[in-house]
Amino acid sequence: MFAKTYGSTTFGVDGILIDVEVDVSYGFPAFDIVGLLDTAVKESKERVRTAIKNAGIKVRQQKVTINLAPADVRKDSPGLDLPIAIGLLTAYGVIPQEKTEHCLFAAELSLEGELRSVHGILPMAINARAKGFTKLFVAGANVNEALLVQGLTVYAIRNLADLIDVLTGKKDCAPAQPPDQGLSLADDSLQDDFADVQGQFIAKRALEIAAAGGHNVLLAGVPGSGKTMLARRLPSILPSMTQQEALEVTKIYSIAGFLKNNSGLIEQRPFRSPHHTISATAMIGGGSIPKPGEVTLSHNGVLFLDELPEFSKSTLESLRQPLEDGVVTISRVHASLTFPSRMILVAAMNPCPCGFFGDADKACNCTPNEIKHYTRKISGPLLDRIDIHIRVPRVAYNELTSVQPAETSAAIRQRVTKARDLQMQRLADYKIFCNAQMSHAMLRKTCHLTTGAQNLLGLVFKKMNLSARSYDRIIKVSRTVADLDQSGDIQDRHIAEAIQLRNDVGLDTL
Repeated sequence: MFAKTYGSTTFGVDGILIDVEVDVSYGFPAFDIVGLLDTAVKESKERVRTAIKNAGIKVRQQKVTINLAPADVRKDSPGLDLPIAIGLLTAYGVIPQEKTEHCLFAAELSLEGELRSVHGILPMAINARAKGFTKLFVAGANVNEALLVQGLTVYAIRNLADLIDVLTGKKDCAPAQPPDQGLSLADDSLQDDFADVQGQFIAKRALEIAAAGGHNVLLAGVPGSGKTMLARRLPSILPSMTQQEALEVTKIYSIAGFLKNNSGLIEQRPFRSPHHTISATAMIGGGSIPKPGEVTLSHNGVLFLDELPEFSKSTLESLRQPLEDGVVTISRVHASLTFPSRMILVAAMNPCPCGFFGDADKACNCTPNEIKHYTRKISGPLLDRIDIHIRVPRVAYNELTSVQPAETSAAIRQRVTKARDLQMQRLADYKIFCNAQMSHAMLRKTCHLTTGAQNLLGLVFKKMNLSARSYDRIIKVSRTVADLDQSGDIQDRHIAEAIQLRNDVGLDTL
């Protein structure tokens, strides 16, 4: 007898429908699964067979052939256990075929028949709705994630025996209900606040501009000047994510397996801080079946690289495409996948190996060759993709002991949000969220410079031999400064601040 059910797996950051075709016929007893399987799916026949037995169902030993289509897509999700089991029981006549129509099944099975959660339920649910499915059966630990998709009736099932009873009409099962509110990746009350940072007014201003426009930042300064402290507080001034941004981040974390059990929509922007020993593959993503890397896990959030020159050169150079295009493409034998990577890069570094080059209070003991070797890993093309370069000086004693309260993140965030609102109105037709995402063509249409601003930028362009990319990035930063100033046109003072922010570190002189 032939039966057909439906499961799902993930392909990049999207779900893909899997047709589970089961044929049970007379012949030498066998159990074969075909369709370009990963090890986890190859082993599912043992889990399925044992789970069915422990659910109290006795079936004849016959020749069983299961095909997972499409055959050219590699299947790597243990979530195919459940549709395989339901398809097998349907082929044996235990479950009526009509009861599985318009139903998608996604869960791993234990040997006892318990349903276990799997990664990637959100993109699977989104794809199921697009394909016209009306019912989704998942493990209880995945239910809140599945409920983020409207238009699907979601059922939280405890074990295989209960599901069999539901599909055969022996038991009723009420659809799962959405929680009162989404769950965040972290608690807002525990976020670091800029009120904790004494002094460093120029660096704070630079990070405010970076947050308002989505610009990349390089912080250079002596050890203990507060570079890491400043970077870790950047998420606290970023505007709240839109619904679309939150869904994108939640999909990525769902596929990567970083969502906690029964977690819902991620409402807080991610902050990733990988160690400098990270490989290029872990940074941009990869593997035999490509998975998201750090640049994708920080999508719509912040990627912080502390001690930038300590990262391997290959890892740093791998950031070029993600920073420029906002996506990273990974090619393998079986597929070429594209992952989103629109994030704010915040990099921190010392100016030299000892950390005190250019410091007025402590002499540097590094030789010129040691300094050049230290900064050589940061190539010109990579540096060109970082919009804001800021030198973070040593904090003065009177600033550390000052009793005057520093400005809070909440106050800064209000200005940032107002600037982002202007950008979203201006860039709505292009379906982007901030100035840093503008292309050259968008920049020419949306950024109007006054005559004074054009003259100043032309003078600086010739004197500093700037590249075309630097020209675009200076205009983007100056557009953000103008937005914070609530100015419709880019004026000369906005250009001047953008130029100062781009050349404050002076790496080319080291």
